[in-house]
Amino acid sequence: MRLLALFAVLALAVAGCADPGPAPGVLSVGIREPATLLPADLADQAGRLVTGALWTPLADYDAATGKVTPRAAESIESTDRVHWTVKLRPATFHDGTPVTAQSYVDTWRAVAGEHWVSSPVLTKWLRAQEIKASGPDVLTLTLDRPSGQVPALLSAPGLVPLPASVLASRDWNGFAKAPVGNGPYRLDGPWKPGSGGTLKRVGEGGAAEIDLRVGEPAAQYDAVKAGTLDLATEVPGEKHEAIHEFGDRHATWALPQAGYLAFPVTSPAFADATVRHGFALGVDRAALEAGPLAHQVDPARALLPPADAPGERTGTCRPCSFDAPAGKALLKQASFPGGATVYFGPGAEEWTRTLAVGLHKALDVSVTAQARPAAGPLDGPSTLDVKLATPSPYELLSTLAEASGYTDEVFRQNLALADAAATADEAGQLYRLAENQLLRDLPVAPLWSGHGHAVWSERVRAVTTTPFTGPMLTGITT
Repeated sequence: MRLLALFAVLALAVAGCADPGPAPGVLSVGIREPATLLPADLADQAGRLVTGALWTPLADYDAATGKVTPRAAESIESTDRVHWTVKLRPATFHDGTPVTAQSYVDTWRAVAGEHWVSSPVLTKWLRAQEIKASGPDVLTLTLDRPSGQVPALLSAPGLVPLPASVLASRDWNGFAKAPVGNGPYRLDGPWKPGSGGTLKRVGEGGAAEIDLRVGEPAAQYDAVKAGTLDLATEVPGEKHEAIHEFGDRHATWALPQAGYLAFPVTSPAFADATVRHGFALGVDRAALEAGPLAHQVDPARALLPPADAPGERTGTCRPCSFDAPAGKALLKQASFPGGATVYFGPGAEEWTRTLAVGLHKALDVSVTAQARPAAGPLDGPSTLDVKLATPSPYELLSTLAEASGYTDEVFRQNLALADAAATADEAGQLYRLAENQLLRDLPVAPLWSGHGHAVWSERVRAVTTTPFTGPMLTGITT
């Protein structure tokens, strides 16, 4: 009897220590540790999910349709696509100070000056000759050429405003620990690295409180299944085939991320497009997806990934196919001398080495993998893991051309015409022309496009996703 009583006491003690599960009215969300919470200097999924709740962008832009949905902006308009006017809605930061047009001017000056991840949006793609506050709630931009891409560029999550306090102190690291945004949620206390933080609702819709828990995706997946976590925002590769056990309580969405093999078109060994097509056909993309990329990507079916594609693509992407015999035949036709080094950057070593081994087996030529040198021209192709800052195809297409040294004048003209196009439909057609030319000349071969996964518990409702934020925390209810 005493032994049974002891077991009963131990059982009660364990039960008291167990996770009681989500509290009523509180949405519990599992994420990885964000790289930073400084919105202009992040490109990771966890960071964008959190800052997407803390800040409201000027607009949402749908790359597929070209539809602009004003958010912090009431309107973004131009009569000549050179002079743009942004009318702001009334808003305040979480510290109670007003969000003004000058807030954006000063923030964007800091973004460009600090060379953060989002700085190219301003310096390379927007290219405004003048940005000024024409009134407390009116922002005016004068570009160096006509561009219809301004709404897409201004929707970039890195261009949200920062409060005057941090712009004056320039204590960016301190601000990232306790960020102050203009969005529907505020951070209740400083962010706790390795643990997470609590979001409190200040706007309409969504849960009154969100408990953000930092941890590993596998454990978070199991916690949702056990009912002790509401939402897991990442599903590890080993759980990929099991997500259907959640029925309709899971989602997959396109991420603004894609992988490519960029060829050095000025190198004699890869100057012939026939060689480049041969290498593209030697890539087993499905093996990369199921192997080192752990089901976190889709094999490429186009040059432009779904998160960045203007409308549906017509026609097949032949260089996206795996056809080893055809690849070998093309290398033989081009009298390829044999032997190549594939270079990789930080974070891409594992999948690049798998790619090199696969190319060697498929094409029967010597292919090795090596870290990309800090400087100097490359004598072989390099893998690119491109993380986009905007939903505009202009960013990606120009980035790919620059990475490979591709300078074809017709391509440049189509890209410039797409940038200047008056309508989204016209721009989309021109971007597809530019894409088709890249697929024909193949300075870069598409390999994969990233996607995100989420699973949630039975008490969670209204989960929607976007490429840049993943699950929209602002609209989820319990």
